[in-house]
Amino acid sequence: MSKQKRGKKHRTPQKRVARPPLPRPRRATQALPGSMEQMARMLEHAKPDQIVELVLPFLWAALSDGRAPANICVDACLTLRNAYGQLGVRAELLPVTVAIRKKDGAGTLYGSLSPSWTGTSWNGHCALVLPDSERFVDPTIEQFGEVRKIGMGPMVGKVAMSTRQDGPLVEPGARVMLQRGDLTLTYTVVGPEALASIVEHPEAIAHADGHRRTGVNTASLTLAALRAEGVRGRAMQAPHPRLHALLRAVGDAPYESDDAQDVRFLLPDQSGQEQWLRLDEIPLPPSTPAAWPR
Repeated sequence: MSKQKRGKKHRTPQKRVARPPLPRPRRATQALPGSMEQMARMLEHAKPDQIVELVLPFLWAALSDGRAPANICVDACLTLRNAYGQLGVRAELLPVTVAIRKKDGAGTLYGSLSPSWTGTSWNGHCALVLPDSERFVDPTIEQFGEVRKIGMGPMVGKVAMSTRQDGPLVEPGARVMLQRGDLTLTYTVVGPEALASIVEHPEAIAHADGHRRTGVNTASLTLAALRAEGVRGRAMQAPHPRLHALLRAVGDAPYESDDAQDVRFLLPDQSGQEQWLRLDEIPLPPSTPAAWPR
Protein backbone atom coordinates (compact mmCIF):
# COMPACT_ATOMS: atom_id res chain seq x y z
CA MET A 1 0.00 0.00 0.00
CA SER A 2 1.40 3.39 -0.95
CA LYS A 3 2.15 6.01 1.67
CA GLN A 4 -0.28 8.35 -0.04
CA LYS A 5 -3.10 5.91 0.64
CA ARG A 6 -2.03 5.17 4.20
CA GLY A 7 -2.55 8.69 5.49
CA LYS A 8 -0.77 11.90 6.37
CA LYS A 9 2.53 11.65 8.28
CA HIS A 10 3.20 13.61 11.45
CA ARG A 11 6.38 14.54 13.25
CA THR A 12 5.16 16.86 15.98
CA PRO A 13 2.01 16.68 18.13
CA GLN A 14 1.21 20.32 17.37
CA LYS A 15 0.15 19.32 13.85
CA ARG A 16 -3.27 17.91 13.02
CA VAL A 17 -3.37 14.36 14.33
CA ALA A 18 -5.59 11.45 13.41
CA ARG A 19 -8.21 10.38 15.93
CA PRO A 20 -7.97 6.86 17.31
CA PRO A 21 -10.99 4.66 16.71
CA LEU A 22 -13.53 4.37 19.53
CA PRO A 23 -15.67 1.31 20.15
CA ARG A 24 -18.79 1.50 18.00
CA PRO A 25 -21.46 3.64 19.73
CA ARG A 26 -24.53 1.77 20.92
CA ARG A 27 -26.62 4.96 21.05
CA ALA A 28 -26.10 8.68 20.63
CA THR A 29 -24.58 10.67 23.49
CA GLN A 30 -23.83 14.30 24.19
CA ALA A 31 -20.43 15.62 23.22
CA LEU A 32 -17.74 16.00 25.85
CA PRO A 33 -15.98 19.40 25.63
CA GLY A 34 -12.47 17.92 25.71
CA SER A 35 -9.87 20.46 24.70
CA MET A 36 -6.47 20.18 23.04
CA GLU A 37 -5.65 23.55 24.65
CA GLN A 38 -6.11 22.03 28.11
CA MET A 39 -3.86 19.14 27.16
CA ALA A 40 -1.24 21.56 25.84
CA ARG A 41 -1.20 23.33 29.21
CA MET A 42 -0.68 20.00 30.94
CA LEU A 43 2.24 19.21 28.64
CA GLU A 44 3.80 22.59 29.31
CA HIS A 45 3.44 22.74 33.09
CA ALA A 46 3.03 19.22 34.53
CA LYS A 47 5.79 17.86 36.74
CA PRO A 48 7.54 14.62 35.70
CA ASP A 49 5.57 12.49 38.17
CA GLN A 50 2.27 13.99 36.95
CA ILE A 51 2.67 14.29 33.22
CA VAL A 52 1.36 10.91 31.99
CA GLU A 53 -1.42 10.71 34.56
CA LEU A 54 -2.71 14.17 33.63
CA VAL A 55 -2.28 14.21 29.85
CA LEU A 56 -4.02 10.92 29.02
CA PRO A 57 -7.57 11.69 30.26
CA PHE A 58 -7.49 15.16 28.70
CA LEU A 59 -6.35 13.72 25.38
CA TRP A 60 -9.09 11.09 25.52
CA ALA A 61 -11.71 13.79 26.17
CA ALA A 62 -10.46 15.87 23.25
CA LEU A 63 -10.36 12.89 20.89
CA SER A 64 -13.81 11.59 21.85
CA ASP A 65 -15.43 14.85 20.72
CA GLY A 66 -19.00 13.60 20.83
CA ARG A 67 -18.19 10.12 19.55
CA ALA A 68 -18.09 8.47 22.99
CA PRO A 69 -20.26 5.35 23.30
CA ALA A 70 -23.42 5.05 25.34
CA ASN A 71 -21.79 3.50 28.41
CA ILE A 72 -19.59 6.55 28.57
CA CYS A 73 -17.82 6.02 31.91
CA VAL A 74 -17.37 2.26 31.37
CA ASP A 75 -15.98 2.65 27.84
CA ALA A 76 -13.76 5.58 28.82
CA CYS A 77 -12.27 3.83 31.84
CA LEU A 78 -11.68 0.53 30.05
CA THR A 79 -10.02 2.43 27.20
CA LEU A 80 -7.86 4.55 29.49
CA ARG A 81 -6.91 1.54 31.61
CA ASN A 82 -5.31 0.09 28.48
CA ALA A 83 -3.80 3.43 27.43
CA TYR A 84 -2.18 3.99 30.82
CA GLY A 85 -0.97 0.40 30.83
CA GLN A 86 0.77 0.73 27.47
CA LEU A 87 2.87 3.56 28.94
CA GLY A 88 3.67 1.60 32.09
CA VAL A 89 1.10 3.07 34.47
CA ARG A 90 -1.10 0.65 36.43
CA ALA A 91 -4.76 1.73 36.41
CA GLU A 92 -7.80 -0.07 37.81
CA LEU A 93 -11.54 0.51 37.49
CA LEU A 94 -13.24 1.97 40.56
CA PRO A 95 -17.07 1.88 40.64
CA VAL A 96 -18.34 4.90 42.58
CA THR A 97 -21.26 7.18 43.22
CA VAL A 98 -20.69 10.92 42.98
CA ALA A 99 -22.67 13.57 44.85
CA ILE A 100 -22.33 17.00 43.23
CA ARG A 101 -23.30 19.82 45.58
CA LYS A 102 -23.47 23.60 45.20
CA LYS A 103 -22.54 26.18 47.84
CA ASP A 104 -26.13 26.29 49.12
CA GLY A 105 -26.10 22.54 49.77
CA ALA A 106 -28.38 21.62 46.89
CA GLY A 107 -27.10 18.83 44.71
CA THR A 108 -27.58 15.57 42.85
CA LEU A 109 -26.33 12.04 43.42
CA TYR A 110 -25.18 10.10 40.34
CA GLY A 111 -24.45 6.40 40.12
CA SER A 112 -25.68 3.65 42.42
CA LEU A 113 -24.40 1.60 45.35
CA SER A 114 -25.98 -1.39 43.58
CA PRO A 115 -25.33 -0.72 39.87
CA SER A 116 -26.77 -3.03 37.24
CA TRP A 117 -27.19 -3.43 33.50
CA THR A 118 -30.30 -2.62 31.50
CA GLY A 119 -29.72 -4.20 28.14
CA THR A 120 -26.41 -2.79 26.93
CA SER A 121 -26.34 0.16 29.36
CA TRP A 122 -24.70 0.08 32.80
CA ASN A 123 -26.65 2.01 35.42
CA GLY A 124 -23.83 3.34 37.57
CA HIS A 125 -20.70 5.45 37.49
CA CYS A 126 -17.04 4.47 37.52
CA ALA A 127 -13.65 6.13 37.57
CA LEU A 128 -10.03 4.95 37.68
CA VAL A 129 -7.54 4.63 40.50
CA LEU A 130 -3.78 4.72 39.81
CA PRO A 131 -2.41 2.83 42.82
CA ASP A 132 1.29 3.55 42.30
CA SER A 133 0.80 7.34 42.27
CA GLU A 134 -2.34 7.31 44.46
CA ARG A 135 -4.34 9.30 41.93
CA PHE A 136 -8.03 9.22 41.17
CA VAL A 137 -9.18 9.89 37.60
CA ASP A 138 -12.76 10.59 36.47
CA PRO A 139 -12.44 11.10 32.70
CA THR A 140 -16.19 11.60 32.12
CA ILE A 141 -17.13 13.95 34.95
CA GLU A 142 -18.26 16.49 32.35
CA GLN A 143 -21.11 14.25 31.25
CA PHE A 144 -22.90 15.93 34.18
CA GLY A 145 -24.24 19.32 33.13
CA GLU A 146 -23.43 21.27 36.30
CA VAL A 147 -19.75 20.25 36.04
CA ARG A 148 -19.62 20.71 32.27
CA LYS A 149 -20.63 24.38 32.68
CA ILE A 150 -17.36 25.05 34.53
CA GLY A 151 -15.37 23.64 31.61
CA MET A 152 -12.21 22.31 33.28
CA GLY A 153 -12.16 18.85 31.71
CA PRO A 154 -11.61 15.47 33.42
CA MET A 155 -11.13 15.24 37.17
CA VAL A 156 -7.73 14.10 38.50
CA GLY A 157 -6.97 14.13 42.22
CA LYS A 158 -5.05 12.37 44.99
CA VAL A 159 -6.57 9.65 47.16
CA ALA A 160 -5.58 7.73 50.29
CA MET A 161 -4.92 4.07 49.49
CA SER A 162 -5.72 1.04 51.60
CA THR A 163 -2.80 -0.18 53.71
CA ARG A 164 -4.01 -3.80 53.65
CA GLN A 165 -1.79 -5.97 51.47
CA ASP A 166 -4.66 -8.34 50.63
CA GLY A 167 -7.38 -5.72 50.51
CA PRO A 168 -8.85 -3.56 47.74
CA LEU A 169 -6.91 -0.55 46.48
CA VAL A 170 -9.52 1.76 47.96
CA GLU A 171 -11.83 0.42 50.66
CA PRO A 172 -15.55 0.09 49.81
CA GLY A 173 -17.42 2.93 51.45
CA ALA A 174 -14.38 5.22 51.37
CA ARG A 175 -15.02 8.79 50.23
CA VAL A 176 -12.99 11.05 47.99
CA MET A 177 -13.87 14.76 48.14
CA LEU A 178 -12.69 17.04 45.35
CA GLN A 179 -13.50 20.63 44.40
CA ARG A 180 -14.46 21.86 40.95
CA GLY A 181 -15.16 25.58 40.89
CA ASP A 182 -17.98 26.27 43.36
CA LEU A 183 -18.99 22.60 43.37
CA THR A 184 -18.01 19.93 45.89
CA LEU A 185 -17.77 16.43 44.43
CA THR A 186 -18.01 13.58 46.93
CA TYR A 187 -17.20 10.16 45.50
CA THR A 188 -18.18 7.05 47.46
CA VAL A 189 -16.45 3.79 46.55
CA VAL A 190 -18.86 0.94 45.75
CA GLY A 191 -18.17 -2.68 46.72
CA PRO A 192 -16.38 -5.35 44.64
CA GLU A 193 -19.64 -6.76 43.30
CA ALA A 194 -20.02 -3.61 41.22
CA LEU A 195 -16.61 -4.12 39.62
CA ALA A 196 -17.49 -7.71 38.79
CA SER A 197 -20.75 -6.51 37.25
CA ILE A 198 -18.69 -4.50 34.75
CA VAL A 199 -15.73 -6.69 33.81
CA GLU A 200 -17.65 -9.99 33.82
CA HIS A 201 -20.63 -8.73 31.82
CA PRO A 202 -20.95 -9.97 28.21
CA GLU A 203 -21.13 -6.37 26.96
CA ALA A 204 -17.70 -5.51 28.41
CA ILE A 205 -16.23 -8.82 27.26
CA ALA A 206 -17.58 -8.33 23.74
CA HIS A 207 -15.88 -4.92 23.44
CA ALA A 208 -12.61 -5.86 25.17
CA ASP A 209 -10.60 -5.91 21.93
CA GLY A 210 -12.03 -2.54 20.91
CA HIS A 211 -11.14 -0.99 24.27
CA ARG A 212 -7.61 -2.33 24.02
CA ARG A 213 -7.16 -1.11 20.45
CA THR A 214 -8.49 2.34 21.29
CA GLY A 215 -6.26 2.42 24.36
CA VAL A 216 -3.19 1.59 22.27
CA ASN A 217 -4.03 4.36 19.81
CA THR A 218 -4.64 6.89 22.58
CA ALA A 219 -1.32 5.93 24.19
CA SER A 220 0.41 6.31 20.79
CA LEU A 221 -0.77 9.89 20.40
CA THR A 222 0.21 10.61 24.00
CA LEU A 223 3.70 9.24 23.35
CA ALA A 224 3.99 11.47 20.29
CA ALA A 225 3.09 14.47 22.44
CA LEU A 226 5.50 13.49 25.23
CA ARG A 227 8.50 13.36 22.87
CA ALA A 228 8.04 16.99 21.81
CA GLU A 229 10.74 19.58 22.49
CA GLY A 230 10.40 20.97 26.00
CA VAL A 231 8.37 17.95 27.14
CA ARG A 232 10.57 14.89 26.52
CA GLY A 233 13.05 15.75 29.26
CA ARG A 234 10.34 15.78 31.92
CA ALA A 235 8.74 12.64 30.50
CA MET A 236 12.07 10.82 30.81
CA GLN A 237 12.10 11.74 34.50
CA ALA A 238 8.66 10.20 35.08
CA PRO A 239 8.73 7.06 37.28
CA HIS A 240 7.72 4.75 34.41
CA PRO A 241 10.53 2.60 32.90
CA ARG A 242 8.26 1.35 30.10
CA LEU A 243 7.60 4.94 29.02
CA HIS A 244 11.35 5.62 28.94
CA ALA A 245 11.92 2.55 26.74
CA LEU A 246 9.19 3.62 24.32
CA LEU A 247 10.49 7.18 24.07
CA ARG A 248 13.98 5.86 23.25
CA ALA A 249 12.62 3.37 20.71
CA VAL A 250 10.40 5.88 18.92
CA GLY A 251 12.81 8.82 18.91
CA ASP A 252 11.64 11.26 16.26
CA ALA A 253 10.21 8.62 13.90
CA PRO A 254 7.22 9.78 11.83
CA TYR A 255 3.79 8.44 12.67
CA GLU A 256 0.52 8.22 10.81
CA SER A 257 -2.99 6.84 10.90
CA ASP A 258 -3.59 3.94 8.51
CA ASP A 259 -6.79 3.09 6.66
CA ALA A 260 -8.11 1.27 9.73
CA GLN A 261 -7.39 4.41 11.84
CA ASP A 262 -4.62 2.66 13.80
CA VAL A 263 -1.72 4.93 14.73
CA ARG A 264 1.63 3.54 13.54
CA PHE A 265 5.27 4.61 13.78
CA LEU A 266 7.87 4.02 11.03
CA LEU A 267 10.47 1.93 12.85
CA PRO A 268 12.67 -1.18 12.38
CA ASP A 269 10.89 -4.42 13.28
CA GLN A 270 12.47 -7.46 14.93
CA SER A 271 14.36 -8.27 11.70
CA GLY A 272 15.63 -4.70 11.26
CA GLN A 273 13.30 -3.88 8.37
CA GLU A 274 11.48 -0.55 8.53
CA GLN A 275 7.76 -1.06 9.00
CA TRP A 276 4.74 0.93 10.12
CA LEU A 277 4.29 -0.49 13.63
CA ARG A 278 1.57 -0.10 16.22
CA LEU A 279 2.76 0.86 19.68
CA ASP A 280 2.28 -2.70 20.96
CA GLU A 281 4.39 -4.05 18.06
CA ILE A 282 7.49 -1.93 18.70
CA PRO A 283 10.51 -4.05 19.75
CA LEU A 284 11.71 -3.09 23.24
CA PRO A 285 14.64 -4.31 25.36
CA PRO A 286 13.94 -7.60 27.23
CA SER A 287 14.21 -5.81 30.57
CA THR A 288 11.29 -3.51 29.74
CA PRO A 289 8.32 -4.00 32.09
CA ALA A 290 5.27 -5.49 30.42
CA ALA A 291 2.25 -3.35 29.70
CA TRP A 292 -0.67 -3.36 32.14
CA PRO A 293 -3.03 -5.09 32.70
CA ARG A 294 -0.93 -8.21 33.19
